[in-house]
Amino acid sequence: MNGQQDGLELKLRCAIPARRKRVFAALTEPDAVASWWGPSGFTTPEINLDAREGGHYRITMQPPEGTAFHLAGEFLQITAPTLLAYTFRWEEPDPDDRETIVRLSLQSVGDATRVVLSQGFFATQERLALHTRGWSESFEKLRAFLESDQ
Repeated sequence: MNGQQDGLELKLRCAIPARRKRVFAALTEPDAVASWWGPSGFTTPEINLDAREGGHYRITMQPPEGTAFHLAGEFLQITAPTLLAYTFRWEEPDPDDRETIVRLSLQSVGDATRVVLSQGFFATQERLALHTRGWSESFEKLRAFLESDQ
């Protein structure tokens, strides 16, 4: 994670034991995204996803306890199966939230895929930490989803 003049940027890497094409599909197909999106214990009861440049998405996240909330954005760049970039904004924002840009790069490593994520810029360390935890747990769920789908 690097601090930037504009704020804080999240950077994560993970290895997924699946070919890049399958990982890219899991990042862009609504039913697949609904299977792994969100931190541990969260579900995705509703997802609208138009995975094309200029297309929009909206995801409903349901925590284990409490009220569902939403995030939405627009796809900025899609280069299958290597790159996905989109805006990310909470529809019920915390005062410290701001729209960020998520960039996912997929690199083949044998039969596996290295996913490199960057997201930024965040206004506070607390919001950066929240997203770091969310993405880390989501990547674990993505890995389990793809392993069970083989």
